[in-house]
Amino acid sequence: MQRTDWWKDAVIYQIYPKSFNDSNDDGIGDIKGIQEKIPYLKELGVDALWLSPVYLSPQVDNGYDIADYRQMDPMFGTNQDMFDLIDMAHENDIRIIMDFVANHTSDQCIWFKESCKGKDNFFSNFYIWKDAKPDGSVPNNWGSNFGGSAWEWNENRQQYYLHYYAKEQPDLNWENPHVRQYIYDMMRFWKAHGVDGWRMDVITSISKDLDFPDNEVPLSTKNQQNGPRMHEFIRELNAEVLTPFDMMSVGESPDAKSHDAWKLVAPQRKELDMIFTFEHMHIDRQKGGVNGRWDHQEPDFVQLKEIMSNWQNELYHNGWNSLYFENHDRARVVSRWGNDEKYHYESATAFATILHGMQGTPYIFQGEEIGMTNAAEFDIEDYEDIELLGNYEHYVKEAQTISHDDFMHAAGRISRDHARTPMQWDDSANAGFSSAEPWFHVNPDYKRINVKKDRVSSQSIFYYYQQLIQLRHQNAWLKEADYQLLLPEDPAIFAYLRNAKDGKYLIVGNLSEKEIELPEELKVYKNKKTFIHNYEKEISDVLSPYESYILQVEN
Repeated sequence: MQRTDWWKDAVIYQIYPKSFNDSNDDGIGDIKGIQEKIPYLKELGVDALWLSPVYLSPQVDNGYDIADYRQMDPMFGTNQDMFDLIDMAHENDIRIIMDFVANHTSDQCIWFKESCKGKDNFFSNFYIWKDAKPDGSVPNNWGSNFGGSAWEWNENRQQYYLHYYAKEQPDLNWENPHVRQYIYDMMRFWKAHGVDGWRMDVITSISKDLDFPDNEVPLSTKNQQNGPRMHEFIRELNAEVLTPFDMMSVGESPDAKSHDAWKLVAPQRKELDMIFTFEHMHIDRQKGGVNGRWDHQEPDFVQLKEIMSNWQNELYHNGWNSLYFENHDRARVVSRWGNDEKYHYESATAFATILHGMQGTPYIFQGEEIGMTNAAEFDIEDYEDIELLGNYEHYVKEAQTISHDDFMHAAGRISRDHARTPMQWDDSANAGFSSAEPWFHVNPDYKRINVKKDRVSSQSIFYYYQQLIQLRHQNAWLKEADYQLLLPEDPAIFAYLRNAKDGKYLIVGNLSEKEIELPEELKVYKNKKTFIHNYEKEISDVLSPYESYILQVEN
């Protein structure tokens, strides 16, 4: 079957349903709440919605612990609500991308409950079980991403099971062909109801090293990516579902680097359309730190330019990039790397300009289009994320490799919970998200930053994003032109050319709070046409704080 590459012309908007819009005033966002906001999303101009999981779940990891892949969780609504949302989106020329986890399920999934009953039933080998060592200890020293061992003892089976994440998230055994077919059949079910594509959570973890060797560093997670049969399994998934049913795919691939990403996204390999990489999101992490992401440093924009440029150049004609700075696992970029007070509008739009000028499919996370910020006033008791709380227990209390204050400073910049505060629709109670007390704290700055206020502002981030989306739809060079980084060693200016058959296009962003004289390397380019500019003043030889623009140029 000939597949359609609609996603190459698209801008995709991610919704975190629990925090997007509450239609029934129970404090939790829901599917009907998304339906209510379809006109808003249509006006923004996005082409597809990626929904974080809405399946039946105990919510240990906010829905990424799935108990039933075919059933909506009642907190979000019914299956019929989901079917109606798909139809409504399609009527507005918006596609639906569902999020699912193929690496693990909830421990409340019937597959796991049956697997726990013994070693000789149909579901016995749906998960990864290992005997204890002779002394009763865990099979090896692998660690969980959420802290502690990746192994949990089950009394009934008298064995350990593997969990790369929470102990309530047992890893599936992809070596079992029945597991794979159950996953594929679920995907076919949702295709039959109109779903257009898939975001695949930690898809590169599905293959395990069955020798189970110890890691060099105990309780580390070095073993968890790119197992020996990973490519084989993903190619089978593609052959069974993606290609036959023309479904778009974007896979989470934490360890991928620019030089090897083509193995996952090269069209001729028939695996995935795009992947989410983490590499560029580590520019504010100290190299070699023992505390992972919590060893925080100020962002290194020279490193950001190098990483993103490598991805642009390595995948040119070899695959397709996904472009993002924010999602449900990432804090708000305007707070993390920009200035969310004095230069709120300027820094929010500068990072957007740099990202949307590149080749690839841009992803916008809910609230990014109004410059939502981190909730700076959180204490440890305010955080909800299982990853943060588990890591706090491990690094601060048990290992004592980081102080409470240093951990909290890092959490204030990078915690996933900053992306999960309720969407700020207006300045009424609970930011217009719900008339009931929300499931999670509303960011205290909602009276300053909200959709209603932004859309009447002379500096509207929403309308700036709308312009960027329109540029993507109207200009083929954004999809086709090559990429050339300028000023690679400049610590503040991110500038690059896109060279197309019809001309040169210059994208510039000052990622600092300083006025900067334009370097000579940029002065040689003369402006023929301004596509977008986040200042009202004329473009000159001086870059104002967080000034950014996209131009057609000649030299």
